[in-house]
Amino acid sequence: MAKIALITGATSGFGKACAELFAENGWNLVLCGRRQERLQELKKQLAKVAVHTVVCDVRSRNDVKQMIADLPDSHAQIDLLLNNAGLALGLSPAHDADLDDWETMVDTNIKGLMYMTRAVLPAMVKRGQGHIINMGSVAGSWPYPGANAYGATKAFVEQFSNNLRADVHGSGVRVSNIEPGLAESEFSVVRFQGDQKKADAVYEGTTPLTPTDIAETVYWIATQPAHVNINRVEIMPVCQTWGPFAIHRDS
Repeated sequence: MAKIALITGATSGFGKACAELFAENGWNLVLCGRRQERLQELKKQLAKVAVHTVVCDVRSRNDVKQMIADLPDSHAQIDLLLNNAGLALGLSPAHDADLDDWETMVDTNIKGLMYMTRAVLPAMVKRGQGHIINMGSVAGSWPYPGANAYGATKAFVEQFSNNLRADVHGSGVRVSNIEPGLAESEFSVVRFQGDQKKADAVYEGTTPLTPTDIAETVYWIATQPAHVNINRVEIMPVCQTWGPFAIHRDS
């Protein structure tokens, strides 16, 4: 019997690449996103497996609860939840940042992840099996200018994953957190409000990670033997590493 993966933020980037790879390997899918047209295109593309699509904004607690309650019997037993929906908005220092952007990041990256996890997890614990993979970021561990609220939301993802794993100890449910670094997708286009020139400049002269790189890592985590739990994976391109401490000097 084919396993079922529920992927949030499935219409682009990491989510879409994961949907394609899991489908290629015979998994049936529940794909969640906000763009109906893209969901339908993806469903047609992945027609070799059973795909159920749902237009859902993970920021809405009631919508998430209803989405899970309304899953058809064929897709109701979720084996894998990939909490991929998330975003960064802006790169301004905290004293200039837009509070609306901060709230949107908190609502999506933190609350959306909590809502989806809480809706799916009880059935996994009851069955004694299941896997939750959360999409974090190196920004949750390593600060950089302008990451303020975004980095803080991803730090939440890391600690929530750790605590979640402690809570499900002995249940057979697995929890993992993957933390990508520089990766080229729609991430920077969204961060810069659709400014493609600014987004392209982020990757200029680099060889960044790709959505396929992340999808392959997620799939590897998901297909380990049942007794193996990959707690956390931090992944960067070779061109990226840590910098020295910043020291301001009076001139």
